[in-house]
Parts: sequence; structure tokens; C-alpha cells
Amino acid sequence: MEKSNFVDQIRIFCRSGHGGAGSKHFMRNKFTAMGGPDGGDGGRGGHIILKGNNNLWTLLHLRYFKNVLAEDGEDGSGNNSSGRGGKDVIIDVPLGTIVRDEVTGKQEVEILEDGQEVIWMPGGRGGLGNSHFATPTNQAPEHAQPGEDGVEGWKILELKVLADVGLVGFPNAGKSTLLSVITAAKPKIADYAFTTITPNLGMVEYRDGKSFCIADLPGIIEGAAEGKGLGHRFLRHIERNSILLFLIPADSTGHKKEFEILVNELEKFNPELLQKKFVIAISKSDMLDEELKKAIQKELPADIPHLFISSFTNTGLTELKDLLWKVLNTPVS
Repeated sequence: MEKSNFVDQIRIFCRSGHGGAGSKHFMRNKFTAMGGPDGGDGGRGGHIILKGNNNLWTLLHLRYFKNVLAEDGEDGSGNNSSGRGGKDVIIDVPLGTIVRDEVTGKQEVEILEDGQEVIWMPGGRGGLGNSHFATPTNQAPEHAQPGEDGVEGWKILELKVLADVGLVGFPNAGKSTLLSVITAAKPKIADYAFTTITPNLGMVEYRDGKSFCIADLPGIIEGAAEGKGLGHRFLRHIERNSILLFLIPADSTGHKKEFEILVNELEKFNPELLQKKFVIAISKSDMLDEELKKAIQKELPADIPHLFISSFTNTGLTELKDLLWKVLNTPVS
């Protein structure tokens, strides 16, 4: 089986650096036999930082880095010399990456912008040297602080694809074919279920040099919200799309029923998805005559824009681009 280069979920162990200990030291040299405290501070432990990188589309580069360990800070020393801080670890991730703690499931970080840097796991602070604890009544303190521990734990990094339009439909609805026709993307196309098992992205060239991004996502099946088929691994990607383009094939046994099943799966996964803009396209419409088109049209919800297309004959594709661009640029009321 071919191993996919698209990795949208990674589990890694991370630990930020421990802070260095403060020094418990007193000045001693040939001129000073009983000098005061001069212990320096410990260095800060290294941070683990996440950085958005617009050139990355997958978490593949993290597959073989199961342990991410930042450097510990150095201990302080005499003559009020502070220890060197631990070196930070910067992890480049694609836009749309979120991080969750494996134990609590709590979302910790979300990266949405190119160049965005977030100190995800801060390094421990260095301890103070004994020179900080001298007082008029205690001029020779024997105390210095230890450094703080870093933060550690197993983390889950997930990628949610960022696209303007997400293609939603059952397997074999014609999503990959449509993407291959209206963009330069070359998804795998075949006449069996789940040809697409990872998201494919393509840029649609529109008028006057304008463009928008469309994602061909793995097909939904009934029960996807409970994890059937590709389940949650698909559904989380559509949370980022501004528009959901429902692709229903002309040869479907029930166009209205198919649309309702798709909407129901989205609602069960995340009810907020129903607040997104919907567009319906009936694919493979070269199989239909005008009478059948009118019959299908009566089945579809009147309040959702829809049209008939054929990727095979290029019918309706210009109108589809126009409609998507119009909906994309219509403010939400």
C-alpha cells in the first residue's frame, strides 16, 4: 500500500528546558578572604515555539521527531555570572495547525498566520543566586534558588485544511474530477469509493487575476460523525472552509435525501458548521434532460443556491466559479 505524504495528525512528546540553578558562592581571591555573596543566576530553560509556515501543507516533517526536547539552562556561577539560557526549539507547522494535550484534550495553540510565533511550552525560569538574598542582618546567605522545571507531556498536533471552498459529498460524487478540471491540482481519480483519502487543494483562477482555494475532501458516508469510514479525520477539515459546496451526482437515487444525510452528519459532528454558506451542485448533469433537471430542482432547498454542472463536458463550470466568487464575497448578514 502506498504511504501517503499527507500527514494531518501527529503525536509527539515535548519537554521544554529546565531552568539552571542559582549559584551559592562567596567572593574569594588573594585580596579578599571573606567577601560577600556573588552567586549568579541560573539561565532560563529553552522554550518550544510553534511558527506558522505558509510553504508547508502537511505535518509529514514531524513524523520522525517523536521527542522534542529543548535545552536546559546552565547553572549560575561566582562573580555574579549568570548561566547561559537554553536554546529554544522552533517547530515550523502549516497554517491551520492546532495543538491539544493528549491527556486533557484541551486545545493549547492555534496557528493561522504565516510567520506567527507562539511560545507553546515555556522553559523553566533560572534560579536566583545567593547575592539576591543578602540583607543587613544576613550578609552571608547560604541560600540560592533551584531552577524551575520545564513543561512536558504528550501532545497531539492536528492540521485543519485552510481553504475558501470545501467539496462535500458521498464517495464517487465527482469531487476529484471537478477539482482536476477547474484547478491545476491532479488528484487520484477512479471509480471506487474513497479514492480520495487525504485532502487535495487547488487554486481556482478567476477573472482579472483573482483566485480562490478549493479543497477536495474525502467523501462522507452515513455515520461519519461516529467515526465510520474516514469519520472525524475528514470532518475536522471542513471546519476551516468559508463555503461548503455540496456535490450530489445526477444519478443519485434521492437528491434531497442525500443532501439531508450530508447536512445531518455535519450537524452531529459540529452544529456550528450549519452556520457556514452552502452551495449545491448537481454533478454529471450531462446525463440529464431538461425535464429531469426541473424534477431535481423541485427537490432541492429553495433557500440554497444551486446549479447543474458536468466536469466531463465543462457544462456550468464558469457559472459555478461565478457563483462561488459571489457567495465568498457576500458579507454574512
